[in-house]
Amino acid sequence: MTPKKILRRPQPGTDPAWGQDLPPLLRRLYAARGVTSDEQLKYTLKHLASPFQLRGIDLAVELLAEAIARNQRVLVLGDFDADGATSTAVAILGLSMLGLQSIDFRVPSRFADGYGLTPGIIERLRDEGELPDLMVTVDNGISAIEGVKAARELGIKVVVTDHHLAGEVLPDADAIVNPNQPGCEFLSKNAAGVGVMFYVLIALRKKLRDAGRLPQPEPNLGKLLDLVALGTVADVVPLDHNNRIFVEQGLRRIRQGEARPGILALLEVAGREYANISSTDLGFVVGPRLNAAGRLDDMSVGIACLLADSPDEAGRLARELDTFNRERRTIEKDMKAQAQDLLASMSLDLEGLPWGLALFDEDWHQGVIGILAARIREQTHRPTIAFAPDENGVDVKGSARSIPGLHIRDVLAVVDSRHPGVMKKYGGHAMAAGMTLARSDFDVFSQAFDRAVRDALTAADLEAAITTDGPLSPDELSLETAALLKRAGPWGQHFPEPVFDGEFRVVSQRIVGENHLKLVLQPVDGGGIIDAIAFNTGPEVPDYTRTGARVVYKPDANTFRGRTNLQLLVDYLEPLS
Repeated sequence: MTPKKILRRPQPGTDPAWGQDLPPLLRRLYAARGVTSDEQLKYTLKHLASPFQLRGIDLAVELLAEAIARNQRVLVLGDFDADGATSTAVAILGLSMLGLQSIDFRVPSRFADGYGLTPGIIERLRDEGELPDLMVTVDNGISAIEGVKAARELGIKVVVTDHHLAGEVLPDADAIVNPNQPGCEFLSKNAAGVGVMFYVLIALRKKLRDAGRLPQPEPNLGKLLDLVALGTVADVVPLDHNNRIFVEQGLRRIRQGEARPGILALLEVAGREYANISSTDLGFVVGPRLNAAGRLDDMSVGIACLLADSPDEAGRLARELDTFNRERRTIEKDMKAQAQDLLASMSLDLEGLPWGLALFDEDWHQGVIGILAARIREQTHRPTIAFAPDENGVDVKGSARSIPGLHIRDVLAVVDSRHPGVMKKYGGHAMAAGMTLARSDFDVFSQAFDRAVRDALTAADLEAAITTDGPLSPDELSLETAALLKRAGPWGQHFPEPVFDGEFRVVSQRIVGENHLKLVLQPVDGGGIIDAIAFNTGPEVPDYTRTGARVVYKPDANTFRGRTNLQLLVDYLEPLS
């Protein structure tokens, strides 16, 4: 494991006016994550921010209500990641529940179309004779200047629903609903695309109800919250209070077996019991299997899985997605090895590496470069962009992953201002972004990216660090604590799952499954024997039985042969001496 600096999360004093009914450990953990009142831990739907704070939602609802009344043809234009897939499913299911009769969806091909609503998609719809009356973009559209223009020139009305950061120019759509557009006062700027679409449905339901046009019995849009939860977690948006409500409500539906057949089938192929899942399972089990379709083939398969009403059909599609995910893992493993060889060929240690890494290989796969960039970032603790060739043989497409303290889209904006035209297009978030540039401009771009990163960071920002919640006492190292923490979520981005550190005597250690380190630990300050496992360490590890180890871990419940015991999931460990 790469040496890391272990930091402990600040432990602010807690206001005695809140949290009196909480166990002391939870009160400490919540306070360290910025919770200052009991209200911030209430996850009922009545605590959601009002949809009518969203700029443009009245116009969007008016257009959708008109489409229902006039039986217009509506086309949902999705995206090829999990947020886009769940957004598409929520739009299709929700609008159908509210009375829309004619609705379909399209998803751009990652390889043939690129991202979002493009003029090429509109041209293909025209050539196929499939022009809709109204197009609704989900999880995309805020940068689709030319695509929206092409649609409206053919008489198609366009409602953009998105959450990505807006550029200096907005598309000339009939309505734009995006909490991150200029002038929008919506409280949760962290909403995922699926959350934005869900809000549009909530507002539309109210308009139809007020007009006496709501189908009876009244549609329960809460049935869509499992999809909202999945898209929110899988897109790794910050789990502010509003997003935690979405996730917690969705998890409750899943645990009760009331989720879409597709979500239950994806959990089943992954060997997870739906009654016991957490937000982590959505992010690391369901999300990757859904994303695999968009990375390697066609996200329509993933959307079809989410829309399936039959458990048999959902199961068949889930198995297909699981196969894609296994293939994705194989490709990723090969690409990671190539990237490591490329880094090694630079003959540089971490001190000599560029601050901003831009890597390209002729054989890399477009669908997996985002994951590859994340892996290299983890290894080097550098903002990383992995590039793969485009189909046209002229361009390369890049996927960027950042480190804490560096807003990657802002850095790309700096590069664009210094070298106009080098990036043909770009966009993204604080921690992830994408771009396209001519292959011939790669060297210019890589140097400019490194320079912009150096201007934005200090050397201290490049030190790999892991932040913990400090130690657990011997009494807290228990199965009860593991269960308490699992119930206490939902945990996620900017509301991180608790992780602890401590010093342990290593009673024994062995490699299992070729790459995983199985440990038996005992706290140095007293306490019982505890099982632990560190995944993917590789076969070569120090002999911690001689030195003891400082361990960063999460308490977990491990069931084997009908018996459940405490097991520590090890994120990081290093010798004590």
